Amino acid sequence: MRRHGRWAGIALLATTACANVQDPGALRADLSLPAAAADQARWPAVRSRVALDPTMEARIDALLARMSVEEKVAQTIQPDISSITPEEYRRYRFGSILAGGNSSPGGDETAPAQEWLALADAFWDASMEGLEGGVRIPVMWGIDAVHGHANIVGATIFPQNIGLGAARNPELIRRIGEVTAIEMAVTGIDWNFSPTLAVPRDARWGRTYEGYSEDPEIVALYAGPKIEGLQGRPGTGEFLRGGRVIATAKHFVGDGGTEGGRDQGDFQGSFEELRDVHGAGYPPAIEAGVQAIMASFSSVNGDKVHGSHQLLTAAVREQMGFDGLMVGDWNAHGQVPGCTNTSCPASFNAGLDMFMAPDSWRDLYDNTVAQVRSGEISQARLDEAVRRILRVKLRAGLFEAGRPSSRPYAGRFDLLGAPAHRAVARQAVRESMVLLKNEGSVLPLRPGMNVLVAGDGAHNIPKQSGGWTITWQGTGIGNEHFPNGQSIYDGIRETVAAAGGMATLSVDGRIDGRPDVAIVVFGEEPYAEFVGDRPNLEFSPGDKSHLDLMRRLRAAGIPVVAVFLSGRPMWVNPEINASDAFVAAFLPGSEGGGVADVLFAAADGSVRHDFRGRLSFSWPRRADQVPLNRGQPGYDPLFAYGHGLTYGQPGDVPRLPEDRPVGAPAGSDGVLFGRGSLPDGWSFALAEEGGVASPVSGNAGATGSGRLRVAGTDRRAQEDARSFTWDGNGPASAQIRAARPLDISRETNGELSLAFEYRVEAPPTAPVALGMQSGDVTAALPVTGALGAPAGEWRSFAMPLRCFARAGVDMQRVTVPFSLTTAGRLALSISDVRIVSAQVPQDRCGQP
Repeated sequence: MRRHGRWAGIALLATTACANVQDPGALRADLSLPAAAADQARWPAVRSRVALDPTMEARIDALLARMSVEEKVAQTIQPDISSITPEEYRRYRFGSILAGGNSSPGGDETAPAQEWLALADAFWDASMEGLEGGVRIPVMWGIDAVHGHANIVGATIFPQNIGLGAARNPELIRRIGEVTAIEMAVTGIDWNFSPTLAVPRDARWGRTYEGYSEDPEIVALYAGPKIEGLQGRPGTGEFLRGGRVIATAKHFVGDGGTEGGRDQGDFQGSFEELRDVHGAGYPPAIEAGVQAIMASFSSVNGDKVHGSHQLLTAAVREQMGFDGLMVGDWNAHGQVPGCTNTSCPASFNAGLDMFMAPDSWRDLYDNTVAQVRSGEISQARLDEAVRRILRVKLRAGLFEAGRPSSRPYAGRFDLLGAPAHRAVARQAVRESMVLLKNEGSVLPLRPGMNVLVAGDGAHNIPKQSGGWTITWQGTGIGNEHFPNGQSIYDGIRETVAAAGGMATLSVDGRIDGRPDVAIVVFGEEPYAEFVGDRPNLEFSPGDKSHLDLMRRLRAAGIPVVAVFLSGRPMWVNPEINASDAFVAAFLPGSEGGGVADVLFAAADGSVRHDFRGRLSFSWPRRADQVPLNRGQPGYDPLFAYGHGLTYGQPGDVPRLPEDRPVGAPAGSDGVLFGRGSLPDGWSFALAEEGGVASPVSGNAGATGSGRLRVAGTDRRAQEDARSFTWDGNGPASAQIRAARPLDISRETNGELSLAFEYRVEAPPTAPVALGMQSGDVTAALPVTGALGAPAGEWRSFAMPLRCFARAGVDMQRVTVPFSLTTAGRLALSISDVRIVSAQVPQDRCGQP
């Protein structure tokens, strides 16, 4: 769950997700409804297939009677492995640990599976050994295995949920759960923060791909099978035993319905919409015996879910009858009014059983103990929370399971990416792709052809897999980190070679000779959570190299098959126009061969695998057509929910309009400056000490005295970077100024950094400061040491956002997100200024 990332600096359009059930504006009611409406405002009563066991409850009674307050509080806190060692853990013996998206053994995100298992043993030993006079309670280890055990190098990586929703195959979902659980067991990890049961209603949301569908029908259809795949079927000997793991339904509730598609935002709508749309997956999940539910970061009509007794207790426990544990999200309790990351009795009293406290665990533990002793948290509420945690551990057999390395499947590393597991993933790829255009029945292709495979997604397993893959954002890795995976190009090459044809890889599409057909693979770069929030659905408003490539090939008379990789439906009218066939492949994961299985016919020309995928999200006609969900008034998509061609259907698509809506904000991917441009309305500015910052018109400019000058310079393309020269005659500052104040508080809490790429032309002769400003407050942090790099080399630097917050910047009202200041001489070129997830120590605030 290591989070979080993404600036959402350009204001999102203020829209409210529409529901099928009614006009969402008709009821903006608080969830505390009048008594007369109580019957209508209830969640369904659910009967879990996992019944309470009186013998087990008596055992829990006996454990609780022996436990001290300190031992009980420890059970309710979950640190991250990046901030606690087994030795530190031994002192507290917390109920659980987690490995967030950027956390790994020894800080090595590509650590081999053996090291994960060894660390699991080390934490288990710390929980069970060397305890005199206390109660031995085994630790639980949680992880986000959201599309396979994807944190682990070599594991089977399945398509992201958006593609699985298009497959509409519950039995496949069950099998994916089974494979994921086995591969988790190999590494000794016993708790999966999955499945995501969000119903994304606005595709601008950066977590859209984690949802199965915009419509609750598919989410409800899949909830039970996925949980049974992970945990086993209740009432059988397989339930939560060898090769099974604890499942988590998340994020309760409304996370997919926030206004503007803003991650961690606010759902604004009626109780009926909340229950019937966004809550649709939870009754079948509870019925299937899910043992954990994760509370949402988001709010419901202004109230944080992590502080809502109405939701965490009344809805989940009292009305739906859930008897497992309620776990928080990454320091999300700290967002509850009156709370901090290290103190939040309000969240615990509302019904949270376990704090996810990745780096706040030490003070949170001390404060929670004090709050129990003072009565601010009652002993009864503490006992209830600990009872639920112990119940889940007992049901999972953890008290008897022994060290993780001694359990079934543990250490069988050959099962990671095993052929049978990869076959399931390959099937999922075949069934999840959606054919949107097939002009002149160009598909399926004859396998004996001369095939050009182009585009930056063709031989790029990280890009085809997306976020939550080895790293939190799915970035910083390469094909070499997928020893059991196959790129889309490799799958095509294998298929074509077997039929006597030839496949040639050329990212830019330039080869000798003339191919029979070109397959161009392109799409979104990987992202996770709010790093992927967007102001609209326009794909790649800046970089059009892929589009130029497609147009050039088609103008030469070469048929173009477009394979689009994305975590959401997007406005790609120009790309559809530039292709003969257009395939929405979403994020297929590590089995790129599944793409070739469907694109190519058998050697005799017969169809090997037809397209089966049907859109589980509506495809937009315009970039600003958000939210867009079936059943809403005026529903007019380009391709409707449920659309998907097969080879037997006509596949022509009339030419589509390519004009961007007037006034639509540019798309955003966390870039403050990139490809030579700033977001709409932003500006570079230059200032001398005591003077007013002057915006730079065009690519060149200077301060009044010439103390600081800027000019365009080339890095990857013409004038795609800026060169700044300080003459050393006094302090001067180069700034990026936002069009309006930015709220990057989420990014700060999520441990993101301000990063930029630079090339030293002439080294500094005086201290240099990297700055950020809100109102009259400017933080200036030293970076002189970083700029001592050899001249002429492009390098990167990252400063944790929390450093600027500690220096007094109001991270909710940032007006200047980037500045460089010096009084000495310096010549420096800058490109690619971003707010990103970077592997830098969060307490290192500068390089003097």
